[in-house]
Amino acid sequence: MRSINFLIKPASSLCNMRCRYCFYADVAENREVANMGLMSHETAENLIRASFADVDKNGQVNFSFQGGEPTMAGLDFYRDFVSMVEAYKPEKVSVNYALQTNGLVIDEAWARLLHDNHFLVGVSVDGDKELHDLHRVDAKQKGTYNRVAKTVRLLAKYEVDTNALCVVTGRIARHPQRVYQAIRKIGLGYMQFIPCLDPLEDERGGEKYSLKPDAYGDFLCGLFDIWYRDWESGNYASVRLFDDYVHLAMGLPPGTCATSGSCGSYFVVEGDGSLYPCDFYVLDEWKLGNINDFESSPYLELLANSPRAREFLAEGEQKPQECTSCPWVALCNGGCKRDWAVSGTQQHNYYCAAFKKFFEHSAERIYHIARLETMARRGR
Repeated sequence: MRSINFLIKPASSLCNMRCRYCFYADVAENREVANMGLMSHETAENLIRASFADVDKNGQVNFSFQGGEPTMAGLDFYRDFVSMVEAYKPEKVSVNYALQTNGLVIDEAWARLLHDNHFLVGVSVDGDKELHDLHRVDAKQKGTYNRVAKTVRLLAKYEVDTNALCVVTGRIARHPQRVYQAIRKIGLGYMQFIPCLDPLEDERGGEKYSLKPDAYGDFLCGLFDIWYRDWESGNYASVRLFDDYVHLAMGLPPGTCATSGSCGSYFVVEGDGSLYPCDFYVLDEWKLGNINDFESSPYLELLANSPRAREFLAEGEQKPQECTSCPWVALCNGGCKRDWAVSGTQQHNYYCAAFKKFFEHSAERIYHIARLETMARRGR
């Protein structure tokens, strides 16, 4: 395997926050075992051994840690993990680390480890203090913005590569420029905005925090306008979704499975070593295996090509019928499977209207940037 990507949940669904829109808490409650425990040394070792056994001799392994809240596994877990990687890593294999965190426990010791091992760190921050504290509260129902902002400053002090992850709720969708400017103001020039998810078994749009299609379309248009103005003025900031669309317009691959229109780009590894094909589907019916069953290579490759994995991939290829005649399909690719729902007798992307509105508003400027970037790469 040329590249192997893991999204690791070393603390399973454990978290020291109680975000009111948390999708993984909902996913966990829909499993027979909600919390699969802290990842042991032995499970981490088996994961590392299996990855290096299956990767090509000049390949790449990406270890990304998420949750729940992955820092709840403890700093010693990461020290141990990095040490084992160094012990097992073949000479010509490259390794990358990433950590998505709520930022509450990051201190000087954490910052040193993240810097010294070149972690890319994503910090969850929903715009400014008022918007962030509306839903991102701790176990005592207290707002967390001030602590998160302090963590961002600490990571900057230690020169840790850091980006922002913002969950777009119905309330946040009303303030795209305010959110963008607030994130830039605290020093983060790399941003990812993801639409808020409703509970798995509920009808979409029924929660107080729910993001409806018309609101999401307005948000994307407003966000693009301020992002484009900054790009024009030479004050560029990275918004991952927009970067992906520019890359697609250039004929390049995007950076996420949602914009590529294909599933199966990584393995999710739960705390007990269980493996799944997608972060949105860490459910009993989609379990592929357990890393502790690894004995010899190939193991991960066999799981990636197992009947269950092929079934998951096949479902992701069955795009909504409306995509076949859509003028924006080359950029949208049908969106994320998690947003597909049955409407009448037809499968439908819940946010289809939002994306159509966005592309009608922004496509000309997306292709304009793509043309200039292509010429720059060709040295013109």
